[in-house]
Amino acid sequence: MDGMQQGIGAFGAGRAGGAFDPLAFIQQPHTCLRIVSWLFSLVIFGCIANEGYINRPDEVEQFCIFNRNQNACNYAVSMGSLAFLCCMAFLALDAYFPQISSVKDRKKAVLADVGTSAFWSFIWFVGFCFLANQWQAAKPEDNPLRAGGDAARAAITFSFFSIFTWGGLTLFSLERLKRVCFEEEYEELFTHTNKHVPSESRASAVVLKNEFVSEAH
Repeated sequence: MDGMQQGIGAFGAGRAGGAFDPLAFIQQPHTCLRIVSWLFSLVIFGCIANEGYINRPDEVEQFCIFNRNQNACNYAVSMGSLAFLCCMAFLALDAYFPQISSVKDRKKAVLADVGTSAFWSFIWFVGFCFLANQWQAAKPEDNPLRAGGDAARAAITFSFFSIFTWGGLTLFSLERLKRVCFEEEYEELFTHTNKHVPSESRASAVVLKNEFVSEAH
């Protein structure tokens, strides 16, 4: 029984309650990628909110720099702010994740991460296509002073990059999901068979399982 508990602890759930290591957390690939996605969303939001609305010299009312289509600017500002908040929420979840002792709760958290990351990758793909199309359709006479051009191009560029950062987060989450599913199967298997399996067999299974975990990490 002690060997089985040590094996589960080696995988991750058994380490719940351990001290939080900020350096190790920041060095994790999915954490770095999430921080990059967070920065990209902030750049997109800031570019459009600060320089995304312009007007002709003879006008007072300001219009969206993307072909005067207010929907384009609203999309970029809304999605940028929501993606920013979403990244913050999942960064907090990533920091708390090692403290979750329930395998089922860990699986739910990872599934939420997979779905959310895939969703945002698609959202930024739509956003990139939408903004690029409206920027191409913009008329020079609507912006004779060329104001806000750099901000518009930056928003389009970082929308494009965000497709891949969120796509990368989806792949990292899928890899984590595989490990959590293995942990769930391992826990269920040994919960039901612990009383009927000799201690030598359980020890061998723990050794094999630890080797799998080492390779997974």
